[in-house]
Amino acid sequence: MYAWPASEVPALPGTGRDLRIHDTATGERLTLRPGETARIYVCGITPYDATHIGHAATYNAFDLVQRVWLDNKRQVHYVQNVTDVDDPLLERAVRDGEDWVALAERETVLFREDMTALRILPPKHYIGAVEAIPRIVPLIERLRDAGAAYELEGDWYFSVESDAHFGQVSNLDAEAMRLLSAERGGDPERPGKKNPLDPMLWMAARPGEPSWDGGSLGDGRPGWHIECVAIALEHLGMGFDVQGGGSDLAFPHHEMGASHAQVLTGEFPFAQAYVHAGMVALDGEKMSKSKGNLVFVSQLRRDGVDPAAIRLALLAHHYRADWEWTASVLEEAQRRLADWRAAVSRPDGPAAESVVEEIRDALADDLDAPAALAAVDRWAALQRTGGGTDTGAPGVISRAVDALLGVAL
Repeated sequence: MYAWPASEVPALPGTGRDLRIHDTATGERLTLRPGETARIYVCGITPYDATHIGHAATYNAFDLVQRVWLDNKRQVHYVQNVTDVDDPLLERAVRDGEDWVALAERETVLFREDMTALRILPPKHYIGAVEAIPRIVPLIERLRDAGAAYELEGDWYFSVESDAHFGQVSNLDAEAMRLLSAERGGDPERPGKKNPLDPMLWMAARPGEPSWDGGSLGDGRPGWHIECVAIALEHLGMGFDVQGGGSDLAFPHHEMGASHAQVLTGEFPFAQAYVHAGMVALDGEKMSKSKGNLVFVSQLRRDGVDPAAIRLALLAHHYRADWEWTASVLEEAQRRLADWRAAVSRPDGPAAESVVEEIRDALADDLDAPAALAAVDRWAALQRTGGGTDTGAPGVISRAVDALLGVAL
């Protein structure tokens, strides 16, 4: 599967910063010091409704991670999956009387278009669950052979008790895990499981549903968590720098994936930092496909909204915060965009080098994008009052906003 085209990232004078970022597993802010190449895995969409503002907020957050690393003269090895076969996708296809493959392809194309418009830097490897199946099956067989997987009525489950580190990503108690498992695709009430939290690795073929050759597992299709593990292990290996996604992925998805990988390899940890973006609400409720209360990037674009304004609306909120999308959020972003563009269109302006350093400092401090925006706002306010005659300043600001915030002025 192919990703989307990359926008050019301008090189800036000076030196970037090491990124300090909140790690869900420890509850602390870690200073990440990758090697020459930083490694990041961000969980992708299930393509049956793409791309709502909640998705965009998440991918914008991890785009900032890439940009901080690039500014620090590191290469970035970014991997993202597409869950192009899953129960919600199949259910939507049945509901709409559409072929599930066509639905997945159409929504994946739309997602690529949205990411391109928002100037989100693409992953190096963009891998669909279906194309990963040949790599997934051997991993499940290895887990089975190690005594960490068991069969139940043709389905294969992972035993969470096989990983001594299980629970150390989300740090939830058993009852909270059980409730979230039921809400987020698990089946804790299924009779016969060794532990109610055990996640499915391989679902045996069901009538009327797609299935693939699972070798000694029998025909079927993969579970959700093992999909990402297979992709991450192949392309990044153990101990990569950042595992990212929305906060609703901390449990069960990232918890289970870490345990799968740790049992498979005998190594710990799966990722150095688990980084989670907040949820976006609409009308007081979390924006989600199940609720149907979605604001789509593609619809905003069709309505004539500049993608740069959408991105500024996202950047106005700290990535870990839960916040609400409103008309006023977008209006403020549009005003800011117009203000900044007017400021950089002048032939000169206030000195800009300190502003670049403020943006760098803000983003290095747990991706504090609102503080970065405020630094540019202050420069633009000085520009309006004729506060400088530096002929290079508007260009410096324009390049810095492009390189570090992903907004083209």
